[in-house]
Amino acid sequence: MAGPSVRVDSWIWAVRLTKTRSQAASACRGGHVKVNGTPAKPAQHVTVGDEVRLRIAGRDRIVEVVQVLTKRVGPPVAAEAMIDRSPPPPPKELLAAIPVRERGAGRPTKRERRETDRLRGRE
Repeated sequence: MAGPSVRVDSWIWAVRLTKTRSQAASACRGGHVKVNGTPAKPAQHVTVGDEVRLRIAGRDRIVEVVQVLTKRVGPPVAAEAMIDRSPPPPPKELLAAIPVRERGAGRPTKRERRETDRLRGRE
């Protein structure tokens, strides 16, 4: 490997893509992180120019490493350390259109089935 490198879980945490380093390591172990198209383990090293894909909170983040960081930095410095090529998030209207079932609208509970049977005279 040419140039400086750092662990992928440490870099994801340093540029503020995850809140904790352990979340970054868990994402790697769960197969949610890819470096240059291949699944990455937490200890895999990244260098300048690598593409990191991270799936977190149901959203894909695609970033290119511009600067290798070992310590967590503030948001302005983190923005300079990567080029964000992520697709835009879905519009809020689309998220609002997804139906949400209200509590009690699904299958009846055991208690509700007993009450129904009692009303129908099937005790």
